[in-house]
Amino acid sequence: MAFHHRTGFSAIVLFGAVALLFSACTPKDEAKREEPKPPPDTLTLAPLSFADLAGWRSDPVAQAIPALARSCARFRTQPAERTVGPNGVAGTIADWQGACAQLAALPPGDDTAARAFFEASFTPYAAGNNGTREGLFTGYYEAELEGSRRPDPAYPVPLYRRPADLVMVDLGDFAERWKGERTAGRVVDGKLKPYEDRAAIVAGSLKGKGLELVWVKDPIGAFFLQIQGSGRIRLTNEGDGSGEVRVGYAGQNGHKYVAIGKELIDRGALKREEVSLQTIRDWLLAHPDQAAAVMNVNPSYVFFQPLTGDGPNGAQGVALTPGRSLAVDSKFMPYGVPVWLDAEDPVDAGQRLQRLLVAQDTGGAIRGPVRGDVFWGHGAEAERRAGVMKSRGSYVLLLPKSVKVATGG
Repeated sequence: MAFHHRTGFSAIVLFGAVALLFSACTPKDEAKREEPKPPPDTLTLAPLSFADLAGWRSDPVAQAIPALARSCARFRTQPAERTVGPNGVAGTIADWQGACAQLAALPPGDDTAARAFFEASFTPYAAGNNGTREGLFTGYYEAELEGSRRPDPAYPVPLYRRPADLVMVDLGDFAERWKGERTAGRVVDGKLKPYEDRAAIVAGSLKGKGLELVWVKDPIGAFFLQIQGSGRIRLTNEGDGSGEVRVGYAGQNGHKYVAIGKELIDRGALKREEVSLQTIRDWLLAHPDQAAAVMNVNPSYVFFQPLTGDGPNGAQGVALTPGRSLAVDSKFMPYGVPVWLDAEDPVDAGQRLQRLLVAQDTGGAIRGPVRGDVFWGHGAEAERRAGVMKSRGSYVLLLPKSVKVATGG
């Protein structure tokens, strides 16, 4: 984006310019100037029936039950009067208690019973942005890299733990209108100041502070690991022993995420329709002299922590379920809510991706009321599906029947 600065003029020149401007004006110019600004992003909801959900009878919805059970377990730790989602869009915890109790009694793997449960206890609501239902849906996965527990010339890239002086701020704690907005920095002389950006951290600003969690072989792989937010580090260095370390998101430096795919489009390096995780990675590997500068266009930097048990964990604080967990913009969408997705299949243009997921995570690039990121899990197939997913589609929230929804906005 280019920014233009108005230079100063004398009063005479300014008067002449204004006169010329008005003499040259046409009705078309006036109409153009008076065009109203588009309304701000707003989540709108419209009630539907389950018969309106294309593919509802075909999806093995029982596969989403474990994901919803994890969200229900999270709800049980919260007070009944607590609202669910921004402005209580999904009611209160009390509204979810009955459905969550019934969930525990469902026979595992029984799609018929699961469908009957949802149809009896929930109402579908079509989500829109000021009524516009179509949005963008992408994918993410649990990355895999080679690494070492010890520094080694073959493993030069550290993954850092969260620094002790990093302060992460949820602005929604201060005002409802900032719900879903976050920032981070460090306190200097009693004031919150920006933390170092990616370029500074990669250049070594945190080196020698004991924050190194593991070292990995590939800086490009480390970059994509930060975008995905979690991964597995295969320990291949002699003396480390066999096995792997799982790592997950522990914090972020507060700088806004910038998509380097757009940077490559602007440079003419890739065409818009060509952009995917795979094509971006191929370009970076083919241009090692430019790769670091391009990656540093994204000033955001993610810190990691070791993971144990099920995972990785999403922003709701529960373990994600491959193919059944969805990242959303928490400024608009509630966590823990079942979501029916109907979008283009990322690997088969002739098919639709129609399935039940649960909103359990968020991401720096996930912005807007109709925007989602499907978690595909771990492995080559998960990477393939996530890497090429740029699907247009829509989604529907399933809310307990006791929730009073202000439809239309």
